[in-house]
Amino acid sequence: MYSIKEIKQQFEKAEKEQWHALFSQYTTDERVGVKKLVEQYKRKLQSHEKEQQRLQSMLTFERKYGVQYSCICGVDEAGRGPFAGPVVAGAVVLPVGLTIEGLNDSKKVSAKKREELFEEIKEKAVSVGIGMSSPARIDEINILRATYEAMKHAIEDLHVVPDLLLNDAVTIPDVPIRQLGIVKGDSQSLSIAAASIMAKVTRDRLMLEYAELYPQYGFERNKGYGSEEHRAALKTHGPCPIHRKTFIHAWI
Repeated sequence: MYSIKEIKQQFEKAEKEQWHALFSQYTTDERVGVKKLVEQYKRKLQSHEKEQQRLQSMLTFERKYGVQYSCICGVDEAGRGPFAGPVVAGAVVLPVGLTIEGLNDSKKVSAKKREELFEEIKEKAVSVGIGMSSPARIDEINILRATYEAMKHAIEDLHVVPDLLLNDAVTIPDVPIRQLGIVKGDSQSLSIAAASIMAKVTRDRLMLEYAELYPQYGFERNKGYGSEEHRAALKTHGPCPIHRKTFIHAWI
């Protein structure tokens, strides 16, 4: 008879698809510890299956258009609203049918999980592109046009040429590739969600570097957004070189 520790090891070593056989094997074991263990792994499997259903639902656009297009790219941005720092865009081409557990709109994922997803996407994606527009460029041409520019740079940064772009809600001007703007796309398309993660983590890492250069603004906490702390620092210290002058005129 296997010990509870050994049974747990069997579950951990087995693929989730094999857990049903283990459930059947230990369903008649009367030990309380075994019953609790089996119930624990049943809950884990239910959670896993629910997550797989969610992920499959986020491949709806990729499946629909994958019949016609062979290289589909998700595009999204991070940092349109902050007082400081660049706007950053991500472009991601995922392998056909790939799902990554936990992948979702970056706003719905914890900072720790975003970092994990960033590394997994970078490892598994067909190609990843990053583009950005500086605070000075945002002031020069406005945030919307700067966002489009960052997205174009991200697409150009890919080492493959997509034949369809799935964008989060926008149509990027002057891009000679078929585009589909999807409202709340980062919650409906895994490709866009992946792009949102790459953009968000890239930008957050940059803001941590800026926090060391300009510690008085709390960039490590607010990432450049107009928090109460940030607004107070602007009144006390004035702007630094990475502030968007067109965004902060009311606070200086």
